[in-house]
Amino acid sequence: MTSVFPSGLAFIFDLDGVLVNSMPLHTEAWRRYLDRLGVEAEDLKARMHGKRNAELVADLIGGDLTEEAVFEHGAAKERLWREMMTAGGVDAYRVAGLAEFLARYSAVPKAIGSNAEPANINFVLDQFALRKYFNVIVDGQQVTHPKPAPDIYLRAADLLGVKPANCIVFEDSPTGIEAGRAAGMRLVGVETTPTHFEGLDLHIHDFLNPQLEAWLRAQQVL
Repeated sequence: MTSVFPSGLAFIFDLDGVLVNSMPLHTEAWRRYLDRLGVEAEDLKARMHGKRNAELVADLIGGDLTEEAVFEHGAAKERLWREMMTAGGVDAYRVAGLAEFLARYSAVPKAIGSNAEPANINFVLDQFALRKYFNVIVDGQQVTHPKPAPDIYLRAADLLGVKPANCIVFEDSPTGIEAGRAAGMRLVGVETTPTHFEGLDLHIHDFLNPQLEAWLRAQQVL
C-alpha cells in the first residue's frame, strides 16, 4: 500500500540510528576494540555520536598517527561491528515501522546521506533488504566536508534532482541535524538513542509514530 504524497518532495535518510538501531552496538564495538589495544576511554558514547572514524581514532587512540594507521584502526573497528551484528542477528537492530514506512512511500525519491563507511552502508542495505528503496547513496568519502557540513545532503538532493528546500531529512544526531539545517532542508529527528535535539520540524522515536503521517501529509512543495 502506497501513501499519497506531494510529487516534488524527497526523503533523505541517515544510516546509523535511523535505518538501523546500531548506535549501542557501535559503542560496544569501540569499547571492545579499544580494550584490545589497552586503551581506556571515558564518556565513549557522548564522544562518538555523529563523528567519523578519522575523528574518533584521533580522539580515542592518538592524534599523531599516520593516515594509513588511522584508516586501518577505523576499518578494523567496523569489521568488528559487522561481525557483532551478524552474530547477534539483524532482527535485534531493526527500527520499528521502518520497512513498512519505506514500502508505503515507495514512489517518493529516496537517498541515503551518511558519514558511515561504504562497507557499513552496503552491509546494512543487504542484511536488512533495504537497497531496493534507495535511488541515491552518498557517503562521507564522496564529499570534501562530511557532516556537520551540508555537503552530503546537498549532493544527495542534487543527485535526486530535488531542491534542498523540498527534501525531508531523517536524522538521529545533533551533527546530522546541523548538516540538514545548513542544507536548508526539513528535519525529522529520530530518537532511537536518547538525544537532545534542537531546531527540528518533527521529533519521533520510530516510524510507528502517528504524528509522522499527519506531518508528512501537511508538507507542501516550495
